[in-house]
Amino acid sequence: MKFQLNIEAISTIDEIADAWSNADFVALLDQLNYPDADPPSSKEELRELLFMAIADFAPPEAAAIVLTYLLADQLTAGQIQQISHDMLIDKISEEYPEIALHYPLFNTNELLYKAYNGKFPHVKATVIELEFKPQDQDEVVVTKELILQAFREQLSDRNVITRLFAEQLTGKEPFPEAEHIIWELHTLGNDRYTLITSEYWLADDDFLATSFAGELAELKAEKHH
Repeated sequence: MKFQLNIEAISTIDEIADAWSNADFVALLDQLNYPDADPPSSKEELRELLFMAIADFAPPEAAAIVLTYLLADQLTAGQIQQISHDMLIDKISEEYPEIALHYPLFNTNELLYKAYNGKFPHVKATVIELEFKPQDQDEVVVTKELILQAFREQLSDRNVITRLFAEQLTGKEPFPEAEHIIWELHTLGNDRYTLITSEYWLADDDFLATSFAGELAELKAEKHH
């Protein structure tokens, strides 16, 4: 499949919009034993209350509570205790071996980073707005895997995806990790998309060009994930 890809904008953020809901904040306040039985309905007020409640705990204790709320079904109590200490000194949302957990670990890290005014490492995410136009096919299901494969030839040799997943980027091996490397992929219409990923995976200086044509040997987009 031949394509034209134009990167329209690349920006860096330190918080994902709507990563936490009002219900999440209320539930976390409960887990932190906050005494107010009638919390406000404003998300900003809930967030401020949550930060106050978190401040009553030592950073590893608060981290363990948030991680338990978010990932108790995916991590053991021992793993949560280990991560709650490690994330104070390391960028766990970039370094944890299970890529599928990078997104929730990022959201946990940034909540705690803000609650403790910088005691946790500051991790960042990348937002890329792009136009992807197939040149020789009418209907294409654009997936995270396809987008990463389309990026391949314009990524610097220093980029971590090209170093870890060279065979997957060329279609020679399955690429299930793509689902977790790109955290969110949204269709904007008219062949335009926006994606969110970790700055660890993709950053502005990883790209050799922002407008390029290419060809994918195998149409991975035919597979629905």
